[in-house]
Amino acid sequence: MEKSCTLLIHFDKGTPAIANEIKEALEGNDVSAKVDAMKKAIMLLLNGETLPQLFITIVRYVLPSEDHTFQKLLLLYLEIIEKTDAKGRVLPEMILICQNLRNNLQHPNEYIRGVTLRFLCRLNETEIIEPLIPSVLQNLEHRHPFIRRNAILAVMSIYKLPQGDQLLVDAPDMIEKVLSTEQDPSAKRNAFLMLFTCAQERATNYLLTHVDRVSEWGELLQMVVLELIRKVCRTNRGEKAKYIKIIIALLNSPSTAVIYECAGTLVSLSSAPSAIKAAANTYCQLLLSQSDNNVKLIVLDRLNELKSSHRDVMVDLIMDVLRALSSPNLDIQRKTLDIVLELITPRNINEVVLLLKKEVVKTQTGELEKNGEYRQMLIQAIHSCAIKFPEVASTVVHLLMDFLGDSNVASAIDVVVFVREIIETNPKLRVSIITRLLDTFYQIRAARVCSCALWIIGEYCLSLSEVESAIATIKQCLGDLPFYSASEEGEATDASKKTPQASSITISSRRPAVLADGTYATQSAASETAFSPPTIVQGSLASGNLRSLLLTGDFFLGAVVACTLTKLVLRLEEVQPSKVEVNKATTQTLLILVSMLQLGQSHVLPHPIDNDSYDRIVLCMRLLCNTSDEIRKIWLQSCRQSFVKMLSEKQLRETEELKAKAQVSHAQPDDLIDFYHLKSRKGMSQLELEDEVQDDLKRATGEFVKDADDANKLNRILQLTGFSDPVYAEAYVTVHHYDIVLDVTVINRTKETLQNLCLELATMGDLKLVERPQNYTLAPESSKQIKANIKVSSTETGVIFGNIVYETSNVLERTVVVLNDIHIDIMDYISPAVCSDTAFRTMWAEFEWENKVAVNTVIQDEKEFLNHIIKSINMKCLTAPSALDGECGFLAANLYAKSVFGEDALVNLSIEKQADGKLSGYIRIRSKTQGIALSLGDKITLKQKGGS
Repeated sequence: MEKSCTLLIHFDKGTPAIANEIKEALEGNDVSAKVDAMKKAIMLLLNGETLPQLFITIVRYVLPSEDHTFQKLLLLYLEIIEKTDAKGRVLPEMILICQNLRNNLQHPNEYIRGVTLRFLCRLNETEIIEPLIPSVLQNLEHRHPFIRRNAILAVMSIYKLPQGDQLLVDAPDMIEKVLSTEQDPSAKRNAFLMLFTCAQERATNYLLTHVDRVSEWGELLQMVVLELIRKVCRTNRGEKAKYIKIIIALLNSPSTAVIYECAGTLVSLSSAPSAIKAAANTYCQLLLSQSDNNVKLIVLDRLNELKSSHRDVMVDLIMDVLRALSSPNLDIQRKTLDIVLELITPRNINEVVLLLKKEVVKTQTGELEKNGEYRQMLIQAIHSCAIKFPEVASTVVHLLMDFLGDSNVASAIDVVVFVREIIETNPKLRVSIITRLLDTFYQIRAARVCSCALWIIGEYCLSLSEVESAIATIKQCLGDLPFYSASEEGEATDASKKTPQASSITISSRRPAVLADGTYATQSAASETAFSPPTIVQGSLASGNLRSLLLTGDFFLGAVVACTLTKLVLRLEEVQPSKVEVNKATTQTLLILVSMLQLGQSHVLPHPIDNDSYDRIVLCMRLLCNTSDEIRKIWLQSCRQSFVKMLSEKQLRETEELKAKAQVSHAQPDDLIDFYHLKSRKGMSQLELEDEVQDDLKRATGEFVKDADDANKLNRILQLTGFSDPVYAEAYVTVHHYDIVLDVTVINRTKETLQNLCLELATMGDLKLVERPQNYTLAPESSKQIKANIKVSSTETGVIFGNIVYETSNVLERTVVVLNDIHIDIMDYISPAVCSDTAFRTMWAEFEWENKVAVNTVIQDEKEFLNHIIKSINMKCLTAPSALDGECGFLAANLYAKSVFGEDALVNLSIEKQADGKLSGYIRIRSKTQGIALSLGDKITLKQKGGS
């Protein structure tokens, strides 16, 4: 069995030392060689060697040495050698050491005394310690603080030994005296820590008698005081009022570590608004004063927790939190914006938006490489502010429209999507937005932004002047017709003959891409341009941006231009009384469409126009030549109606989510409530009163965090052995983010005592046991609770297995009972999350691990199967409910979840109904790590059958 180790040193296994070489070096006279030899001996011992032959050599040649390095290495050697025999009795040769340790404890040199006392803290053998106790106690009164502080620690560790209270009966008394006279901050902290761990009552009394001087104590001691307060208040909540005063006093400490701990302690103990406000102010102060990014991120996490439980208090501090945006780190900026967006109210919205606007302007001037990403985050933040509070849209929309031509395509797309939503939800801004959009259209450089801007122009240009200037703008951006000359085509034809297929951009890729609706397309089958990286051209009036993009072969954009021009001509027919003007515009548009088709079929471009875009442009031409009222209605009204419906559904989804969050757990009707007005208020401060009121309110509304209900607990109990085994064991498994706690109950079913009973566990997967197992003795028919901690380092299904080993008096060998395996479920680590379609598709393209599971189920309804999968694997469906409506025998949906370690899990479900009524198709899982993809696949395979 593994032994506990108090020392950890890196060991290079390349050239292990040989025991004989070490022995020779120790017997020689070269001091540096001796030091090296001692170090090698310690390394070998730490790595499992026993080296019994060295002990006498070390006693003869190292023990008498006065050299400090030797003495320190000797103590490390003594710390790790085996001091007892197989039966647990101390080895007789250890008596040789005892005398040396006593001499060291009375040594004139302070360093030797100090390190020897430190060594005693790690000794567990009472036979060696007992003769040294008088010398240890003498050192409590030594003039040097280094010795006193180590002597106090030695007393504490001796007192904590199994028979420690008999070896040092009056240790708490002595330490209390030392504490009252001690001046050294470190020794004082150790003395208080000793009382805190070994005699809590005395520590509490000392704290309450010196309550006025707590703020003058050293930082180390204040930290222990806070730990004591937390412990006392957890066991006795009724006394917390007097301790909260101490915490409030400590909030003015000059030490940042102390005030951080104070704030955390305040939040965990009190719900009084003034206490929470003090804690939140402290966090905001730390956020601005600390330069370390890790500290800022931790403080933002604390503020985020406060936001969810005490939103009202946090709303007042929103501007203080926003000051963290001055940090150039993107993670800090993202976290800050996430917190702030949930604290926006009608009272503070104008201030927040003003600050965000200033930050956006700063990103234009700054030279930081991450400015584009930061700008994108700010634009998204302003977007959500404008959706929640439409009245601020007018102040920001024009500023943001300057960024339509941004070189960071993602932020330009965010701007154009924001403009599209605002122009629909704020009709008053329509005219000014359209005018501005037409003025800045030539600056747009990215094809996707152009497409969305053209859609806005086609839908929202309503008056005669708007329609005419829109047509003029598009014509100007397309430049002169035709798009190429005959000589260019001739050259292109020659080049293509010389190098056939050499310049073809269309790369047939076997990796399927996920389309916006969740369906699959292989990249060679779909229009390649839709998935190629966004093409950017320099926008200028001389050569139009649309022309440049078309000449790169982007015919999807060509189709969008065709549709926009068609809509504008149809609207022109309604608003322009002059038939001549309408006919003129129609013929010009037809000429543009024909030119685009000619370009698509010429040899000037490396690849021809795709069929979809070709069909769409031809449809527009037919429509312009022959328009019926029905078709006009579809083109001019239906698109807008679909968009309005999409926006209203999005809003509905968001309000439903907010309602779901707002539902709080309620108390049982027969729970006891203390009425605040009937309470005695004698001697209570305002803060104590507030705290009492808040506690009563929480009790009434059932907001006190209760343990999960008992029925749920029973589901988590796993039987580890059979009922007929001599030892019965069952485990209650608690998964808490980064660690798993196994609470194992072991029952002795026999009529005899079981000795050295040990629960031995081993793990598979990314699980690690934290502590080594201990031995227990179990009386006949008695039981024992054994706790085991297991650390988790990634999201995957892990297995814990092991056995129980014990001895009985009449059987010589040990008995082994093998335990059932415990499977740790991946569902405990992942929770449903939300991300945008764009983010989903980006991650889908980046993640390299894919697990493809074929659908095999008895469920015959597509939606029922989708709901069954969502419930089984605890994920969020990103596909809008409206997209899943209707009966077409086919369904595609995207699901998303996040793990507690921040890993993303993406699932795409594509199923269709066969003629026999059965469902077929695939569920694809993608993730960055192999563990999630495999574990989720196993879970789906296990659960997808359904029906039972």
